[in-house]
Amino acid sequence: MSQSYRYMLGNQTYHFKNLAQLMAKATPQRSGDRLAGVIAHSAEERAVAQMTLADVPLKNFLNEALIPYEKDEITRLILDEHDIKAFAYISHLTVGDFRNWLLSDYATPQVLASVRMGITPEMAAAVSKIMRNQDLILVAKKCHVSSAFRNTIGLPGHLSTRLQPNHPTDDVNGIAASMLDGLLYGNGDAVIGINPATDNVAQAIKLMKLMDDVIQKYQIPTQSCVLTHVTNTIECIEAGAPVDLVFQSIGGTEATNSSFGFSLNTLAEAQDAALSLQRGTIGSNVMYFETGQGSALSANAHHGLDQQTCESRAYAVARKFNPLLVNTVVGFIGPEYLFDGKEITRAGLEDHFCGKLLGIPMGCDVCYTNHAEADQNDMDNLLTLLGVAGCSFVMGIPGSDDIMLNYQTTSFHDALYVRRVLGSRPAPEFEQWLTKMNIMQDVSDTILSNRLPSAFAKPLRAIQGGH
Repeated sequence: MSQSYRYMLGNQTYHFKNLAQLMAKATPQRSGDRLAGVIAHSAEERAVAQMTLADVPLKNFLNEALIPYEKDEITRLILDEHDIKAFAYISHLTVGDFRNWLLSDYATPQVLASVRMGITPEMAAAVSKIMRNQDLILVAKKCHVSSAFRNTIGLPGHLSTRLQPNHPTDDVNGIAASMLDGLLYGNGDAVIGINPATDNVAQAIKLMKLMDDVIQKYQIPTQSCVLTHVTNTIECIEAGAPVDLVFQSIGGTEATNSSFGFSLNTLAEAQDAALSLQRGTIGSNVMYFETGQGSALSANAHHGLDQQTCESRAYAVARKFNPLLVNTVVGFIGPEYLFDGKEITRAGLEDHFCGKLLGIPMGCDVCYTNHAEADQNDMDNLLTLLGVAGCSFVMGIPGSDDIMLNYQTTSFHDALYVRRVLGSRPAPEFEQWLTKMNIMQDVSDTILSNRLPSAFAKPLRAIQGGH
């Protein structure tokens, strides 16, 4: 049952018809919410909404579903699997009290882990709306979430990377060269993941075999993934392909996911199929999800909610399936949803905070499209802030420029930069391999040279069809 919310400021009364509207009005400014018509009309109204939201008891989020229970399977997932015992520790708090508690020394990593299943995505979204950037960074830093397949992702003091060797024609030579380049820069411990230019089962299997050949030849403690539709991956598994991780873009409403062509049952089927292969060596987290603020709005499936609340609800889907990796592709959808570097930065910190608070291994594709009011300096800033916040992984792409997807993101050397400046390490199993292969020395994360190690030379020529 919904209720209205009021706030008196001087002689003026502000009225918010329900919790969904209050959440939207309290959200820091962004172009997507303006496009949706849910944004606060003034800075004063936004501040009033934030003060009103701060007084809302957390219990209200269990009694007032932002999308009706009977109309949305994500709402049903959130409420049906909510852990009342874990919630009991914080159930007496308001949203404002929750913020203060999260920032306090009482909220240790151990305590945060014990209450995470009692926190709903809407609670996480709500508290993020009344937090400054430094608050989001501080709390996320305390949220330790790790996962494992052939190496361990998300340990404190470690920053992993997805090696993204995309090619506009899926050319094997071009992909192999990018893979080699990334490995020599110490990238690829999160996953070697390809967005296929030609998205079908036969092409996906071809790319899976290419990556698996390299991983097996050099005994690289990492995992591969072709970022094809989940139903394609199920077909690949049925055809006997070497599938490590199952990928799918996910949203925070049932209608969004229906527009993507899947349901929760589809993901469960894919997870079971991947687990049956038993390809992990030290863990069994087999799912890889990508999200992004604005996806629900772009599908006209947002139910009048602000885009950041929809995004946070997507993390309930991710949490259900115990993923190895989740990342927000924060600036990819375009300036219609996040207009400039400031909005992209804020969204990236919100997404990382909410994901970690809810207990998922959260990374970020620190990126922007070429028509956004942003540049690489903005990405440097966000990359650094996420590194400080304990981000699990970022992207590694040749020259920061994805020549297949046509957007700007972080490069192999950007990952080296943030590891060096913050003293972060690759995944421990991958770091041992880098040292063994003379790509990295001691504890300095120093690339020895740009010279091709002899161990790579002959197999690379074989991949290229030479002798």
